[in-house]
Amino acid sequence: MSLFDWFANRRKSESNNVDQHQREIADGLWSKCESCGVLTYTKDLRANLMVCLECEHHHRVFSDERIQQLIDSKTWKPINQNLHPVDALSFHDRKSYGDRLRDTQAKTGLIDGVQTGLGQLEGLPVALGVMDFRFMGGSMGSVVGEKLTRLIEQATAERLPIIIVCASGGARMQEGMLSLSQMAKISGALERHQEARLRYIPVLTYPTTGGVTASFAMLGDIIVAEPKATIGFAGRRVVEQTLREKLPDDFQTSEYLLNHGFVDVIIPRTQLKQALAQLICLHQPHVHTPHFVNIPEPFPIQTHQ
Repeated sequence: MSLFDWFANRRKSESNNVDQHQREIADGLWSKCESCGVLTYTKDLRANLMVCLECEHHHRVFSDERIQQLIDSKTWKPINQNLHPVDALSFHDRKSYGDRLRDTQAKTGLIDGVQTGLGQLEGLPVALGVMDFRFMGGSMGSVVGEKLTRLIEQATAERLPIIIVCASGGARMQEGMLSLSQMAKISGALERHQEARLRYIPVLTYPTTGGVTASFAMLGDIIVAEPKATIGFAGRRVVEQTLREKLPDDFQTSEYLLNHGFVDVIIPRTQLKQALAQLICLHQPHVHTPHFVNIPEPFPIQTHQ
């Protein structure tokens, strides 16, 4: 074989390997980390709850996966599934709000931006709400507000602790004041829940912003955040233009808010379920402590000093 043929065969072999590699990635066998760029088998990444095995970057997960990660198998009971959003204001931008809703519902398989229900977390009964960023950026419209309010009221009646996983761009502007009023409605329900001496734990994930941050995301008895999540009200550019100051690079991250006392603890996703169970056992009155709480070493989580 001539040297020219050898190089030609080598290039062909490398090209075939690249094509095969691209096909495997396209087929979903591999996932590339958004932070460090490392390729990981998607199966291994999902087994690690979508946390990068190399750099511990927390990939975004959605409501169905969150429920599977937090709720014990075969204990999830969804509630208020049939609440549908409507275009009460006949809102129209580039397309009508009604068309936008139908398109998003068809694309995501969701009715609106939150799933709510009751289940068990490490054997403990809890009420859980999980926002889903796929549905119009997890925006808080009338249905999101109504479902969360009903969840809180049912949890209060049944004396259950509440966990809400927040992931939202804020209020849904296509519903105008109907959306903004949900902030007060949910906050009022949480106040009654607190008066009943029951616990509420919000889990702030990437991203939690706008009216959600300005209301129920920051009203928890213990405010939990995932590592390096973006948490804030207005965007960086708006804040910088308002204050006329350059903000720190880590502004509106979980770590920045922890250092300034806005969140209580940062818990990695791989430890979240067990840590939430421990928090409920420690702070919820009249709850039976399950067997697993006797852990010899504390979780390596970050807390405000």
